[in-house]
Amino acid sequence: MKNLNSIALLVVLCLLCLPVSAQKLLIPMDDEQADHLRAYGVTYWILDKTGTDVEWLLNYHGGSFLAEDLEEIRQRARTAGVSIRQVSSAQVNEIYALIEEENMEKVLLEKAPKIAVYSPDYAEPWDDAVTLVLTYSEIPFDKFYDKEVLNGDISKYDWIHLHHEDFTGQFGKFYGSFRFVDWYRKQVTRAQLDAQKYGFKKVSEFKLSVARGIKKFVLDGGFLFAMCSAADSLDIALAANGVDIIAKEIDGDDPDPLAQSKLDYSQTLAFTDFKLISDPMEYEFSDIDVSNNYAGDAGSFKLFDFAAKVDPIPTMLTQNHRNVIDGFFGQTTGFRKSLIKPSVIIMGENNDGVSVKYLRGDYGKGFFSFFGGHDPADTSHVVGEGPTRLELHKNSPGYRLILNNILFPAAKKKERKT
Repeated sequence: MKNLNSIALLVVLCLLCLPVSAQKLLIPMDDEQADHLRAYGVTYWILDKTGTDVEWLLNYHGGSFLAEDLEEIRQRARTAGVSIRQVSSAQVNEIYALIEEENMEKVLLEKAPKIAVYSPDYAEPWDDAVTLVLTYSEIPFDKFYDKEVLNGDISKYDWIHLHHEDFTGQFGKFYGSFRFVDWYRKQVTRAQLDAQKYGFKKVSEFKLSVARGIKKFVLDGGFLFAMCSAADSLDIALAANGVDIIAKEIDGDDPDPLAQSKLDYSQTLAFTDFKLISDPMEYEFSDIDVSNNYAGDAGSFKLFDFAAKVDPIPTMLTQNHRNVIDGFFGQTTGFRKSLIKPSVIIMGENNDGVSVKYLRGDYGKGFFSFFGGHDPADTSHVVGEGPTRLELHKNSPGYRLILNNILFPAAKKKERKT
């Protein structure tokens, strides 16, 4: 009996010495998730604060995340109101097996990206959807503006977003509606003074230099995200390339009568063959935008399906719990499909059959992603309107697309190759 007890004790000790597969924490991103937006914030926090990696399970339950089972992560999720679920090692293996069999993939997120938003200091936080959702999700970011672009300081960031800027120097084409309003006049004066400060005669020349700096950021390996008019006005400024395209009412002198024929589309990131709209009374820059000026039904747009194992980048950027999403207006609501360069990947298309809501492309060592419209949770957000309360839209599929872009630079580089 003594020998049997000794053997039993030895077996128990051996079992205790065997490696034990720790359970994991699943952050579900389907309808089980209580707060999709803050789930991204928790995922970012894990990368930033715990020193551990996160696996992004593409096409698995809405693009769920798999993290180490640490008490500090569980506490963070509870505080943020984010749903999590403990999964055993056996369940993790079942998930991996399913991913191997289906149109799914697991992508390792290794390091929290450094994030910055191009925004003037007079902008209200609710003027920009990205600033709004970063704040709500508790994802840290810096702000920068023209000075930092011209100085090259943006090179320290992995990901930048463009606030709804007008890079053509036409002051947002607000002349028709707001030329007598105090805030518009102040912004015009400020832009003119800034241009002079940096040695430029005109605001359009100043903003072109900024646009070129942003383009270089992408060329050198950065990730650029832009919404609404920032996307098309950036390309229009780059194509104009110093040609005067601006009506006299706005900048004080006549535009080049041959401006349209002098556009250089080889300089742009996403768009080509577009026609300028020079009328200062018209709230449009070009025919890139397909919009009805905030009137009528905003419709919906559909996200494209991608092969997760073959095309991980667009798959990451389209992760969602909905594939048909309510539309929303903006100065640039949607991008005309016929004017998008063949090299650009369309990720979401409007139901009108002629416009694209969401696209991405490569340039140099970097990436860019453009999203049409102003506020995914507000169909027709207008100038002067109050803030969107994201606690009422914490499961917004439109806002999820923004946050997909924010986590994308954290992906292991070999998995980001197209």
